[in-house]
Amino acid sequence: MRSTLFRWLLLSTLWAACTPQDKSHRTWQVYGGSKENIHYSALTALDTNNVSQLKVAWAYHTGDAKEMTQMQVNPVVVGDRLYGVSAGLKLFAVDAGTGKEIWVFDPHTRPSNTCRGVAFYDNGASDQRLFYTVGSRLYCINAATGRPITTFADSGFVDLHRDMGWNMDGMYITSTTPGTIYKDLIIIGTRVSEEAGGAPGYIRAYDVHSGQRKWIFHTIPQPGEPGYESWQDTAAWRHTGGANAWAGFSLDEENGVVYAPIGSASYDFYGGKRKGNNLFANCVLALDAATGKRIWHFQTVHHDVWDRDLPTAPMLLTVKKEGKPVDAVVQVTKTGFIFLLDKKTGLPLYPVTETPVPGDTVLPGELLSLTQPVPTFFAPFVRQSLGEQDLNRLVSDSSYADIRARLASYKKGHLFMPPSRQGTVIFPGFDGGSEWGGPAADPATGILYVNASEMPWVLTMVDADAKPAVARETQLQAGKRLYTTHCMVCHGPERKGGGNFPSLLDIHQRYDEKGFTQLVDAGRRMMPAFKQLDSSEKHALATFILDLKTQQQSAFVAMRKKSDPYVDLPYRATGYNKFLTKEGYPAVSPPWGTLSAIDLNTGKLLWKDTLGDYPELKARGIHSGTENYGGPVVTAGGLLFIAATADSKFRAYNKRTGQLLWETTLPACGFATPAVYEVKGKQYVVISCGGGKLGKPSGDTYLAFSL
Repeated sequence: MRSTLFRWLLLSTLWAACTPQDKSHRTWQVYGGSKENIHYSALTALDTNNVSQLKVAWAYHTGDAKEMTQMQVNPVVVGDRLYGVSAGLKLFAVDAGTGKEIWVFDPHTRPSNTCRGVAFYDNGASDQRLFYTVGSRLYCINAATGRPITTFADSGFVDLHRDMGWNMDGMYITSTTPGTIYKDLIIIGTRVSEEAGGAPGYIRAYDVHSGQRKWIFHTIPQPGEPGYESWQDTAAWRHTGGANAWAGFSLDEENGVVYAPIGSASYDFYGGKRKGNNLFANCVLALDAATGKRIWHFQTVHHDVWDRDLPTAPMLLTVKKEGKPVDAVVQVTKTGFIFLLDKKTGLPLYPVTETPVPGDTVLPGELLSLTQPVPTFFAPFVRQSLGEQDLNRLVSDSSYADIRARLASYKKGHLFMPPSRQGTVIFPGFDGGSEWGGPAADPATGILYVNASEMPWVLTMVDADAKPAVARETQLQAGKRLYTTHCMVCHGPERKGGGNFPSLLDIHQRYDEKGFTQLVDAGRRMMPAFKQLDSSEKHALATFILDLKTQQQSAFVAMRKKSDPYVDLPYRATGYNKFLTKEGYPAVSPPWGTLSAIDLNTGKLLWKDTLGDYPELKARGIHSGTENYGGPVVTAGGLLFIAATADSKFRAYNKRTGQLLWETTLPACGFATPAVYEVKGKQYVVISCGGGKLGKPSGDTYLAFSL
C-alpha cells in the first residue's frame, strides 16, 4: 500500500512540475463531465478526509417509473440548474442545490428508447438550448422555460429518419447517448436495429438554430468513398445496417476534431453478406467537426461477428511516452483491451500486433478475418478466456458438474472463437469488459480508472427457417417461424429472455393483440420497431406469443413479398444467453465485477478491487463483485465515485490506493455515471437511481449528496 501511494505522489509531483495547473473541469455542463469525456472534476471540497461524512442533500422523484423502465442518465448542471431525463423520458430542470422542480417537458410519447442524457448549447443567457432524443425525435428545448423552440426544424424537433440519403421511414432509428456541441452544430449518432435489414448508423450534424443538416458521414462507405474497398460485395452499402456511433462522442474543441466510437455492422453474428473488414465498423473515427470529413480511423475488430461495438466514446488525454507529453486518444473495449492512439494521426503509440486468430467456420458463406489487432503495451483489464480451471466452485457439486459438462460441449479457448452451432463461449461477455458508462481519467497523473464486468455468455447459431416448412402454414406455425427469425436473438428459443432482455412467457397478461401490434410497430427501449412485418405476419406472431389458442389453427395467408438475400439470412443466433449455474450465478469464478487503476504512462496496473456484492455471498464472507453499468468519476480531492453495481450501492474510493472510504444504499440501482458539481461554493455528487436492468426493480430518484 505504501509503495502504491509513493508511486502516485511521485507521479503527481513530476506532472505538476512539467504541466500547467489545470483550470477547467470545475463544472458539469457536458455529458461525461467534459468534451474530452474523462469523467473528471477539479473540485476539492469533498476529499478523502471528509467523504465519510456525506449525507443526502436532496432527492428528486420523477414519478413515472414503471416495470423495466431505466434511468441511465448522467445529468448536466449549468449554473444553479440541473437538467436530467426521467424514467418516462420527460426532460426536467431542478434547482441543483435543493432538488426543487423548475419545469418538466413531456414529449407525450410512449418510451421507446433509453436516454442517457442531454447536450447543452450556450449562446448567452438569452439563447440556451437543450437537445435530447425521444424515439426518433431529436428535440430542441428552451433551457429557461422547458418549451420546444419551434423555429428549430419541424416545430422543435428533427425526425432522425430524415436526411439519410434515402427513405428510412419505418426503420428503427433513435439515439441513446447525447450528441456533442461544436460551435453552432449538434453532432449526433444513433442506435439502430442490429438485425439484418436495419438502418445504417450515419453520423450527422445539424444547425442548432434552424435544424438544417449541415453534414453527414457515411460510416458504411458508398462508392468512391474511402473504406468502400473493405467490403467485398460492392452493393452491400445499400443493404447493410449498423456501424453506428451509439455510444456518443468526444471532442477536441480547440482543433475542431470530433472522435466517434463505431459499433459493428449488422447482422451482428453472421457476416456472409458483408464479407471484408467492414470499415468503418468497430473503428475509432476522427472527423473534422465542421465538415464531417474523415481525418483518420483505427479499426479495433475486423469483420466483427461477436457484437464487439466500441462501447464508450474515447477519452482525450495527455500522456507521457519516454518522458515526453503526447496528446492521445484512449479507447477501452468490451474485451478489456486499451488502445492508446496518437490524437493527430490515429497511429498506436505502442505496437498493436495483427495476431492470427481461428478462421475456420461451420457456417457456409461466412468469411472471417484471419488476424485481429491486439495491443501489447497494456495487459487486458479482464480475463479473456474460460477453461475448466476458471469455473465457479462456490456452488454445489451437482451444479459444478453441470457447468463443467456444458463447458465441455462448447467451443472455447480463444477470444475470437467463431460463432458455432454447438455454442461458442463469449468471454468477457456481450456487455464487457467495459460498457457504455466508460472509464474516468485524472489529467494530472494520466491514471485511468475503469470498471468492468466478467460474465460468460454463449452464442449459438441455428438455421433461420425464414421460409415456411410446409406448403400451407397455420397461424401458429407461421408465428413460430417469424419468432425464430425476428425475436429469438433477444428473447431466446423458449421465450424465457436472457441477459437484459425480458421473458415473454407472461406477456399475454399485459398485452392484448392491439397493444402487442402497437409494441411491434413502435418498439420500446432496447426493442427496435418491426415495421417491416406486414399485418398478416404481426397477427401470426401475436397468435404464437400471446397464445391466442382460438386462432392458432386457422390458415396463415401471407402477403406477397419479394425475398431479400441481405435480410433473409441463413442463420440466426438463439439469443443473448448468459452462461449461468443452476443457482443463477455466473459460471465463471469471481470476481464478476472489478475496478482498476492503470497508469497510462507506464502501462502498469496500480491497484484493482472487486466491485459489488451478492448479499447472500457477502454473508458467507465472499466478495464476489457484480455486473455493472455506469461509470466512475474521479476528482482532484482524491476521490473516485461509482454506483453501477447490482447491489444498489453508491461508493467512494481513495483514488490513490483503491481503499473504500464510504458507501451507501440507494433506493434503486444506480446504473448510471454520477455527476460532480458545485452551487454557491458547496460541492455535490448526484446519481440517478433508475434500476430496471439485471432483473432489478425500477426507480425514479435522483439523489444528491453533500457535506
